[in-house]
Amino acid sequence: MTIPADRNADRNAEPAEGRTAVVSRTGPKRSESIRLAVLNAADDLLVERGFNGVTIEGIAARAGVAKQTVYRWWKSKVDILLDTLADDAREALAWPGGEGEAEEELKAQLRRIAGFFEEPSGQVLRALLGHAQTDQATALALREGFLREQRERDLLGLRAVLERHTGRPVPEPAADTLLSVLLGPLYYQALVHGGPPAPELLDATARHVLDLAAHA
Repeated sequence: MTIPADRNADRNAEPAEGRTAVVSRTGPKRSESIRLAVLNAADDLLVERGFNGVTIEGIAARAGVAKQTVYRWWKSKVDILLDTLADDAREALAWPGGEGEAEEELKAQLRRIAGFFEEPSGQVLRALLGHAQTDQATALALREGFLREQRERDLLGLRAVLERHTGRPVPEPAADTLLSVLLGPLYYQALVHGGPPAPELLDATARHVLDLAAHA
């Protein structure tokens, strides 16, 4: 899993099975400790048991906190998983913002995203996307939260690459369309086929987007 340094350190220093139960949120350090323990527990359980096997009770037990403590911060397991996803994806899906050759940078970013889908944190996203198909509240929370914010970050990253490739700014409507062309095959592969896309597909997608951008 791609875990920010503080979450990784917290997990390594205090394994889930050995955590001492904490029932108070007093003080900022204690609150952050609880938050990290709950997020770690939630994504671990999702990988082990699948979406339907994750419960608030199970998360609380794995994190070593009282169930009431979890409910003080989150209304449901979906809210916990959304926070987990936001934490993990912020770094894992970041665009490097390099100054190299545009095609190679775009190919590298596609491989980065494809790799994310295969990580436990990517499994959280896939699980939430699946649940969103039958739960309107989850769909709204996912679209208005993580997906909207990540799309904004992706648009900024892609526009920078395309501007370097074409030598001119790419209008936002055109960039938005090109982003869908770029990411569509990745989501289709992850959600329909359930496996990583072939490198040839990623390379062809990158070249296709750059060709389209040249004529946008």
